[in-house]
Amino acid sequence: MTTKPYFPNLKSKWIILSKKEKFAFSFFISIFLVLLVYALFWTNPRDFRANSLVRIESGTSLSESAIILERENIIKSKFWFKVISILSKNSRNIKAGDYFFGKPQSVFTVAKRLHNGDFSINQVKITIPEGMNIIQIADLMAEKFALFNQEEFINKAEEGYLFPDTYFFLQNVSADQVISVMKQNFNSKIKKIESQIESSEKNLVDIIKIASILEEEATSTEDRKNISTILWRRISIGMPLQVDATFSYVNGKNTYELTKEDLSIDSPYNLYKNTGLPPTAISNPGIDAIEAAINPTENNFLYFLSDTKGNVYYAEDFEGHQTN
Repeated sequence: MTTKPYFPNLKSKWIILSKKEKFAFSFFISIFLVLLVYALFWTNPRDFRANSLVRIESGTSLSESAIILERENIIKSKFWFKVISILSKNSRNIKAGDYFFGKPQSVFTVAKRLHNGDFSINQVKITIPEGMNIIQIADLMAEKFALFNQEEFINKAEEGYLFPDTYFFLQNVSADQVISVMKQNFNSKIKKIESQIESSEKNLVDIIKIASILEEEATSTEDRKNISTILWRRISIGMPLQVDATFSYVNGKNTYELTKEDLSIDSPYNLYKNTGLPPTAISNPGIDAIEAAINPTENNFLYFLSDTKGNVYYAEDFEGHQTN
């Protein structure tokens, strides 16, 4: 004799429930389903990292894309990503490219974006101030662009030839691209003043080194031109430039924080010990400093000294310099 499984008569039990009980039960089930759907489809991974950039290579399958998105904490469940893609008949329609996720999005939105090729990569505005060196520029770029390779940028960039300006880059911009754009801008600016450079009979390398020092030593055009005269004059007579800004380039200290020990370091950037210009520029100068290096003011000064407020005092001899 075969025993049939026993199932409670749920239908009859449902019938005997009061309207209020039926409503409460239905309401509870509805809330449960809403929360379940919300948890599965609209919540995001706890470890979601804002401003994430995810690359989907050409030929990547739906399953591979789901694994990448889950690994990068863009979606919570690769299973539901695949289910949604299949139900929307887009399982074979994943668009390759770099996808930018500035903030968390539902798995529905993520799936739709990959199917439509909605990369959401907008150009980001960044301003490089005059006088920044390549390390400072690399730090600034890394603050704005999550995947920017600072080390590569520092190793490849040439100090002094990255023109300070306002730029617009994509989130996935490479070090090479930034260097290329800034160098092209530099070349464009230099081309406009080629006649001035030729008339000055100075070579561009020395001009940029002088300009990079002027950028750090003074803020006004007048002071930059006066100091430019002093620096070129010292070079011509074989006198050390004795500028403090080159020490800051080496040790990162403010010029007013330098000690006697700092001024005695053995370095080619120590322009108290060595004559001539430093091995490289010490910053990336703007056009005002470059033109000041090309066109120094006529004066008889051989010394200058600046205070903490940016005022510059000049002297024709050491006695006058000591008085200042």
